[in-house]
Formats: sequence, C-alpha cells, structure tokens
Amino acid sequence: MPIQSLDHVALPTDDPGRLIDFYRRLGFTVVGEQEWRAGTAPYVALALGDVKLNVHAPELWRDERFTLRGPTAVPGCADLCFVWSGSVEDATAFVGAAGGELVTGPVERVGGRAGGTGVGRSIYTRDPDGNLVELITYDT
Repeated sequence: MPIQSLDHVALPTDDPGRLIDFYRRLGFTVVGEQEWRAGTAPYVALALGDVKLNVHAPELWRDERFTLRGPTAVPGCADLCFVWSGSVEDATAFVGAAGGELVTGPVERVGGRAGGTGVGRSIYTRDPDGNLVELITYDT
C-alpha cells in the first residue's frame, strides 16, 4: 500500500505557550519555537519520533483565509493516542509528574498495532485545551 503511516496532525489552540509547555513535559521536542515566537513562522510544531503535532495559534485557525484545516477545528477537538514503552503504572506516574490528571484507566483497549487488532492497556488525560491524550502500552 502506498500510504505508510501517519505523519502529522494539526491542533488549534487558544494558548500555544501553555500547550507547548505541557507537551514538552511529556517529552516532545519543540520545532520552530524561536521563529514562531519572533512572528516569522505561522505555527510551531511538537515532534515525537516520526510524528509531529502542528500547533495552530488563534491568529491562524481563526483567520477565514486559512482553509487548510478541518472546517470545524477548534481547541479541544483532538483525541490522540501515543504508544508508551513502559508499564501502565509508569505511564500514570509520568502523566501526573507532567501536570496531567488521570481521566480514566488503566483500561484494556484495542489499538493500532497488529493491523488494528493489538490489545493494550491505556490511561487517559487531557492537555490544556481539553484534547484527550491516551497513552497505550502493549505487552511485549
């Protein structure tokens, strides 16, 4: 199949700085922060491995001329799941240390591994915009 994997997702936000800080605490690398803060780039990105989250500030996603987004994309519209390499208990402690609150979990979930049939254990939190953030761990 020519499509290989997910590359990036765009997140509209009301407060880019707060969102950047949260995801940085989760281990994401911030890409283009200096340019964005200087006003020379329209967005900043958060990278984790080969996946990137483009953070769209209000000036961008509220601009009617900016049409390269979902027509109803507003802060809090995402449901993101990331693979956690450790135990679900470690994931819970990690989220707490990053300032996140546990929404639910650990719970058994079917994730994207094994062609969408892989079973793992997940915990859920929310980022500062209310996006749902899931960490799933698979038994190895």
